[in-house]
Amino acid sequence: MSKFVFAVQELPEILQAGFAALKGDHQGRFATGPDAIALRFVEDAALGREGAASAVDSAGVTVRFGSKSTAFRALGRLLAAGTRDELEFSENSACTMRGLMIDSSRNGVMLPSAAEEFMRRVALMGVNMLMFYTEDTYEVPGEPFFGYLRGGFTQQEMKALDDYADALGIELIPCIQALAHLEQMLQWPANFKYRDTANILIAGEESTYELIRKFIKAASSCVRSRRIHLGMDEAHGLGTGRFKEKFGEKRSFDIINDHLARVRDICREEGLTPMIWSDMYFRLGSRTHDYYDMNWQIPQDALENIPRDVQLVYWDYYHADPDFYRKMIAFHRKLGSEPIMGGGVWTWSHLWCALPWSFTAVKACMEACRAEGLKEVFMTMWGDDGMEVDVFSALPGIQYFCEYAFGAADPMQAARRNFEGACGCPFDPWVRAAGTDSIPLVRKPHESMTALGRALLWQDPALALFDPVLGDHDLRAWYGDLAGELTAAASAGGLAQRLGFPAGIAATLELKTHLRRDLAKAYKAGDRAALKAISTGDLPELRQRARALWKRHRDMWMTTYKPFGWEVIEGRYGTLMARLETLQERLDGYLAGTLAELPEIAAELHNPWPGSEIGDIHVSASRMRTPSCIK
Repeated sequence: MSKFVFAVQELPEILQAGFAALKGDHQGRFATGPDAIALRFVEDAALGREGAASAVDSAGVTVRFGSKSTAFRALGRLLAAGTRDELEFSENSACTMRGLMIDSSRNGVMLPSAAEEFMRRVALMGVNMLMFYTEDTYEVPGEPFFGYLRGGFTQQEMKALDDYADALGIELIPCIQALAHLEQMLQWPANFKYRDTANILIAGEESTYELIRKFIKAASSCVRSRRIHLGMDEAHGLGTGRFKEKFGEKRSFDIINDHLARVRDICREEGLTPMIWSDMYFRLGSRTHDYYDMNWQIPQDALENIPRDVQLVYWDYYHADPDFYRKMIAFHRKLGSEPIMGGGVWTWSHLWCALPWSFTAVKACMEACRAEGLKEVFMTMWGDDGMEVDVFSALPGIQYFCEYAFGAADPMQAARRNFEGACGCPFDPWVRAAGTDSIPLVRKPHESMTALGRALLWQDPALALFDPVLGDHDLRAWYGDLAGELTAAASAGGLAQRLGFPAGIAATLELKTHLRRDLAKAYKAGDRAALKAISTGDLPELRQRARALWKRHRDMWMTTYKPFGWEVIEGRYGTLMARLETLQERLDGYLAGTLAELPEIAAELHNPWPGSEIGDIHVSASRMRTPSCIK
């Protein structure tokens, strides 16, 4: 379907910098000439900040808008339009915050150029807030072992990114940690004095608050926003280390409330409005330390001491039932303030975003937020276990989130239509790429969070822990077809080129998923011809594909993230390729008669997860490398 070409004839000053940044991604869509449709943008306060409307008449298209964000959202819709009817629309978002949080603390810190491209894409979807989650990956002057060799954002980079975001109608909010999740900085001797436990700051110590003030000043001084996210989640073991030695036994509720009050006061002095993740209050009120315990109970005195001028962020990426979210939203309101919702688009512990489950989680979350009238919502994109993922793979999930935020009657249909306007390529191949994990054995992909393709990639080729789970199921055709489809889609160029990465994963898994099973079958049968065929055919070809995938992944990383942190992922590829080489040499030695046996191939494999649905099995990269506890 051909797309319209627009001649921009009226553009208010507040849109000019943002439009100048955006138009470069859409070559040929903005021009002059007889076939171009005149396009005008007119600011209209009567629409409210979250509204926009596009109308067509004999003079062309006129977009009225209430804010920069809705103007660029409207532009994205116009770029997606394939018919004249699609040029006319009116919409208003019930969400005043349509935000994203990108993990920048699990190895992958986005290059400013990649962050800018990401912002351009999501601005056309309607995103108006962005946070980079930075535990220690931002510059704090005078603290050389804060983010040491981790590639954090410099203050100059953050200032430039804030300018860029502002031009696109996006508020850049600092997102840091002021209590736990600080094991990266606390591992260094220079910072031992700040430890309670290995990953938690010692509360109640004056030097801790001097350090936190440095954090807050460094993070907030680079941006326009006067809001800040202080983290303070998952502080498991709070008060049990050096705190207990120095101050004695103290109730966890009191430690966290006293600490938050001190940090809140620093924010007040810096003119900032803070927010924190809410889970610690619910965990401390649960007998099982479960965030989502429906029988939680917080002591009344602790409840009364929760600072009311600190917003609580309810994070939830795990439930498919809107009623569950609604109950949790009600629980948060009982704590005394209106919560912010933090949903999830599942990038973490994956090589490619788990889009089928992401759609399920976003749908449940947004239906609940609509029903409860929650105004501030953002979607998280975590990077657990190394940020191996291409963060751009989350874009279809973000588009879907934005369609919900703008009240689309059919958010999936709207996402499929509007994605091409924001990203310049079709929606469906990006979802198809999630097939690296959503193999046919996963009966309900929309209910599965697991990363099976990643598990199969990193599992040891000789000691294949996952093989008993797969049984006799043949995945060669699945992965071969997927590799072919994605390679073809990537050839379209532009942003679609990123599909070459999951294509390489699928091509590697086409040969790897059956390697050990084929070897074991031939070895036990004494079929030397079959072993020879593997030795001269599939195994050397797999080694080539694994090497090509390593290079493709490296290219993706180096154009998306800073080089720091890649050493962790490269170590995984190094292990895989070294193990494949060893397997090749041992197999060749056995065939040549220099080795009498291959005990690693003869060993019987057993299912470590008996009775588990394959779509519910979650394993780390380190678990798949070896059955040993020694990593």
